[in-house]
Amino acid sequence: MSAAERLVGLVFISHSTKIAEGLVDLARQMAPHATMVPAGGRDDGGIGTSFEKVVNAIAQADAGVGVVLLCDLGSAILTAEAALDFLEDAVRTRVRIVDAPLVEGGVAAAVAAEIGGDLESVVRAAHVAVGSAPAPAAEPTTPQVTRTVTLVNKDGLHARPAADFVKLASTFKARVTVNGKDASSLLAVMSLGLIRGMTAEISSSDENGAEAVAALGNLLESGFGEE
Repeated sequence: MSAAERLVGLVFISHSTKIAEGLVDLARQMAPHATMVPAGGRDDGGIGTSFEKVVNAIAQADAGVGVVLLCDLGSAILTAEAALDFLEDAVRTRVRIVDAPLVEGGVAAAVAAEIGGDLESVVRAAHVAVGSAPAPAAEPTTPQVTRTVTLVNKDGLHARPAADFVKLASTFKARVTVNGKDASSLLAVMSLGLIRGMTAEISSSDENGAEAVAALGNLLESGFGEE
């Protein structure tokens, strides 16, 4: 993988091996190319956390552009902090412990990493998942471009199509909303509960928003290749 293709890595730190591995499986449904490493349970497989597992997971997830650590409970954070102290200075500067829910924050961060977001973007995505990141400053509005599309795919904007929608939205500089929610936020889009037969209003007030609105509308109308 070239330097330009390297992605921010994620480490899921849990007291349970099964939870950490399950979260990687879940997030991989929406972010198949992102590097995600589970670090769950003690070294003997019991409930708890392992310093060695966390250190090794950071090394596996580190492609040189940053690693985000997400933890389930307070003592997992302590283990993560201890692991950071053990790292070389050059590595430590590109590792972040994110205080966000493991599932919601992890999935949002994985999608942000999948689309090539930098370290701060991935951290911000995890925070936005629970509304803990500051909202962007309001920008002057221009005439709004809007397109209304009826969802045709069987399951609507469930996890995988929602991730594809968000990935496409994130390729545009223009800010776009779908039914009033940020089109580049996976959890915001999924929270709409859009199923087959429902309508999605895609809008942008940005000067160059028409292209993004058209592309996102076309994606919804395509049915994502589902029957």
